Amino acid sequence: MKLFGNIFSVIAAALMLSACGNAGPNYPADTSLIIQSEAAQEQEDIGMKKYADIMTELPPEGYDQERTGVTYPDFQKYSYYSQTAERDTNVNVLLPANYSEEKEYPVLYILHGFWDNEDWMARDIVSLSRILTNLQQDGEAEEMIVVLPYIFCSSDMPYCTGMDLANCLAYDNFINDMTTDLMPFIEKNFSIAKGRENTAVTGFSMGGRESLFIGFSHPELFGYIGAVCPAPGLVPVIGSPMHPGQMQPEDMKFAGDKPYVLLISSSRSDGVVGDFPDSYRNILTENGEEYLSHVMENTGHEYSSVKPHLYNYFRMIFKK
Repeated sequence: MKLFGNIFSVIAAALMLSACGNAGPNYPADTSLIIQSEAAQEQEDIGMKKYADIMTELPPEGYDQERTGVTYPDFQKYSYYSQTAERDTNVNVLLPANYSEEKEYPVLYILHGFWDNEDWMARDIVSLSRILTNLQQDGEAEEMIVVLPYIFCSSDMPYCTGMDLANCLAYDNFINDMTTDLMPFIEKNFSIAKGRENTAVTGFSMGGRESLFIGFSHPELFGYIGAVCPAPGLVPVIGSPMHPGQMQPEDMKFAGDKPYVLLISSSRSDGVVGDFPDSYRNILTENGEEYLSHVMENTGHEYSSVKPHLYNYFRMIFKK
């Protein structure tokens, strides 16, 4: 918008000088500025809809397979002290194959689901490194640092013990660990590009619920927000003491900074979260918020839904 504003000011000044007659030379209209201005406005109006055409329900064959001569980086495990959980906490980090301290990289945080840990997304069956690296080889994804944290955040319980309110609150508490402990750790130890335009979050199931909560709570930090098969409880679930709601439906909107991408993926065959992802979409629509909807027909509440979501999301985030 700043660029558009500057262009508009130049055009306005030129027109004013022309209208003043003897006040200055009568230059011909600069049509290139007008075209640039219109293009900037058109780009602003398109928003995240420009990504709708590249979305696919399922990725093409071979998207997750190793290619000859290509180096696929591995996740490395680190540990940081969480003031929020009052304990050392593990985190997996994937650096680009040609990682260099001389370059700054955008960062994507991916959050695991209920009962799981920081290793879930790093499993070979998810194929995360292969999917991302292949897309980078094809020029469809940017180089980035991928961070897989442990999101069960409680000073009383080291791990999830059941599906109840106390355990849900421990997952909800991760938002504090994220901003107070994890993000500063990543910033201190790796060469990252700062700013919301260089920071993304997504997650699966409970992690999807938390990524939405984090995105709505901190739009000044996260320019890209995703969720695949997000769990219930972001807003109150009637009759469920386990899900009093992290926020109210009317709070699912962005008062200031809008995300560059907000992608919700889900499957019609998901018997675990059911139609809760649709309920989130409906709230966003009612609140007038723009988002991208990725619907799969026959995938499940596991990696078969996560992989297509990542394939689409990787191709959207951090685009200049």
